[in-house]
Amino acid sequence: MRILIVEDQKRTADFICKGFSEYQFQADAVYDGAEALYQLSEIHYDLVVLDVLLPIMDGWTVLEKIRETKPDLPVLMLSACDDVESRIRGLESGAQDYLIKPFSFNELLARVKSLLRRKPNNNPIVLAIDDLKLDLMKHTAERGGKKLMLTAKEFMLLALMLRRSGQVLSRTIIAEQVWDIHFDSNTNVIDVAIKRLREKVDSEYSRKLIHTVRGVGYVLEIR
Repeated sequence: MRILIVEDQKRTADFICKGFSEYQFQADAVYDGAEALYQLSEIHYDLVVLDVLLPIMDGWTVLEKIRETKPDLPVLMLSACDDVESRIRGLESGAQDYLIKPFSFNELLARVKSLLRRKPNNNPIVLAIDDLKLDLMKHTAERGGKKLMLTAKEFMLLALMLRRSGQVLSRTIIAEQVWDIHFDSNTNVIDVAIKRLREKVDSEYSRKLIHTVRGVGYVLEIR
């Protein structure tokens, strides 16, 4: 699951992103309303956490434009505007929830999970191939009924490969989708990550699922 954090206070945005990453959510932060709309036009997100008091374009305007283009995208407004009128305005303008600052991260997390459970979902909650299963809501992975202990990045990497099973993924795509960085051919971070994931997913099984396509990238498929 990928979440967009729209928050002009970088420290707060980084705190939220770090918290979500510990629960295997991929979270991106932007710091103004215009940047939020650009990001939403380029990347698929499952939920938006939206502040009200933003530079360039305020949260009310961002919410209005989201509702015009992505009516089913869940939006949780997170704001220091704690008056009843602001809360009513947010909910009546199309936000699914409204949380007041200062806030507890655990409460934010619980509200986000609740919204994602209620979201009309065209994407599967459980990704699977052969005897490998990944539950995106419970953040669990197993193969052959045995639980796999994955790090947050390994979980995101495996989810990407399962969503695109049968497709060869280049190192560039993996770097951008999982690490949100541009691939540097001088680093072996992707190869090391794949090696560690293989050890957890394939090492105990005769039928391997993660394969190298030499000179191109990696693919998850049954052979």
